[in-house]
Amino acid sequence: MASLEEEFTLSSAVLSAGSEGLLGVEQSSKTDQFLVTDNGRTVILYKVSDQKPLGSWSVKQGQIITCPAVCNFQTGEYIVVHDNKVLRIWNNEDVNLDKVFKATHGNYFAYVQMFNSRVLSKYTLLFGQDENSIIESFTASVDRKFISLMSLSTDGCIYETLIPIRPTDPEKNQSLVRSLLFKAVVSGNTRHGVGVTVLDQDHIAVLGSPLAASKECLSVWNIKFQTLQTSKELPQGTSGQLWYYGENLFMLHGRSLTVIPYKCEVSSLASALGKLKHSQDPGTHVVPHFVNWETPQECGLGAQNSEQSRRILRRRKIEVSLQPEVPPSKQLLSTIMKDSEKHIEVELRKFLAIKQTPDFHTVIGDTVTGLLERCKAEPSFYPRNCLMQLTQTHVLSYSLCPYLMEIALQKKDVQLLQLCLQHFPDIPELVTCACLKIFLSIADDSLQETDVNMESVFDCSNSVHDEKMEEQTGILQNGFNPVEDECNKCDQELNEEPQAKTKETTSCPVIPKRAALLNAILHSAYSETFLLPHLKDIPAQHITLFLKYLYFLYLKCSENATLTLPGIHPPTLNQIMDWICLLLDANFTVVVMMPEAKRLLINLYKLVKSQISVYSELNKIEVSFRELQKLNQEKNNRGLYSIEVLELF
Repeated sequence: MASLEEEFTLSSAVLSAGSEGLLGVEQSSKTDQFLVTDNGRTVILYKVSDQKPLGSWSVKQGQIITCPAVCNFQTGEYIVVHDNKVLRIWNNEDVNLDKVFKATHGNYFAYVQMFNSRVLSKYTLLFGQDENSIIESFTASVDRKFISLMSLSTDGCIYETLIPIRPTDPEKNQSLVRSLLFKAVVSGNTRHGVGVTVLDQDHIAVLGSPLAASKECLSVWNIKFQTLQTSKELPQGTSGQLWYYGENLFMLHGRSLTVIPYKCEVSSLASALGKLKHSQDPGTHVVPHFVNWETPQECGLGAQNSEQSRRILRRRKIEVSLQPEVPPSKQLLSTIMKDSEKHIEVELRKFLAIKQTPDFHTVIGDTVTGLLERCKAEPSFYPRNCLMQLTQTHVLSYSLCPYLMEIALQKKDVQLLQLCLQHFPDIPELVTCACLKIFLSIADDSLQETDVNMESVFDCSNSVHDEKMEEQTGILQNGFNPVEDECNKCDQELNEEPQAKTKETTSCPVIPKRAALLNAILHSAYSETFLLPHLKDIPAQHITLFLKYLYFLYLKCSENATLTLPGIHPPTLNQIMDWICLLLDANFTVVVMMPEAKRLLINLYKLVKSQISVYSELNKIEVSFRELQKLNQEKNNRGLYSIEVLELF
């Protein structure tokens, strides 16, 4: 006999599949504690018996957790990955994730532990021509001689890597090349998570959408003959997590944990291709497409090759790939250490144009390290074009090459600093503030001669619009009027003309190139606890200039109903408001003593006051709608005609 007890809510977060729900729930080192990872920035440790959280950890603003947090049961430590490349390890005593152990995911490694001999073997997974893809899900199976590691990547393909159970040299780090197993089983640009798992020796289950515009599906594929056996559409979406126990598949479908029983027949050519025969219209004859096992990405009539021969050929390729290869980076590194900057740039451009080496990530890291070491040894050597090309490969991070931004700060290379802020997800707050100091202090003449990325800047020299703003001084913009002054006492003190005020609030206080650099600061990730102390070191006149620019951006956001700025990648309203609060919290005592900042502070005061009024009215509307919803739930007026009046105060 079995019974179910009363349910209770552990978390107030909405449980749903896909990008708007929880990433996962994982067991902690104690049986009564679980790790809950949301789809944004937070990991929460819950104790189920007490129905309360024991701890909460968040990544910086601007960073995103990209996999569920897990627990190492032997050490009691928690592990999570954010931005698809940065790994964090912490324990219960740690308060902030920024201070815990951090590592960056440029290479993929496979570890094989032999329990009888206690030998740990390490293998480097080489991607070959698909080095830009990222592993999203993986599964493994074991036979007598090899471990078959299957990985589903962002390009929508499934790759297989055969790892020998008994390595020839366990102490040596060996390299393995993965081979294509299935091509385009899911969409390469799917927004929701994907998953893959081995069902038996001949079948795998894949979770994901087969096409970009289609819904998520659960499909079963035959490994021997590379054919689709069956599929089931999941219209309510999935989370990308897939488990199987016995003959049942478990997944999150919509807001429910769904169980789908399955059964796989014994694999044979007739069972794999039989459905193709019945799917054709009667009276038509179509030549079936068989897979050429030697070239799985092409179709042919190579069905006479058996699955066993295919495995033998692939294993021979893996054994050959285990032999040591000459690193393709030797010639490039040799050029870096002795040749001129122009010659290094030419050779680097040739290497980046080819981009077919399996160790591309390693070569990029070694190249940057070599260039920076030579910069330290030779102060006159500064290959900025090479450093910019390497930064744009999307392979580097601050933790991999911290001296890169240090030397860029020394040279006041704002173009390289802007690239680093756009591509590095793990820049410390101290370095971010150092970049902000340079962006605010550099002269306009120097900026005009610098080439920076302007995609985040809109055309703010709209004189026609400014004239309309001067004429329409009484129009409210999303609850805020930049010209109307509700504080008569402040007007008497400042004694300014209305037209001068309008011109001040509608003209951009910085040139477009400086605006592009400041926008890179707004987009950067940070933690308020570590950022505030460094903001106090910035001169007061520069803080005032930055506040004026932020106030200008807020006015531009308020000009339309969507509260967004034009441009390809402009700052958001939340980023603008957050940085206004940060600057005032860190420097209010200094700024309030500056006469030139008085008008700005009054405008910011009115801004905050108007926003409080707007949110107050919105709160009243929200409460009224809630009451209306309750009335609709209580009444059952089917078939009746009624008129209800809702008064909003």
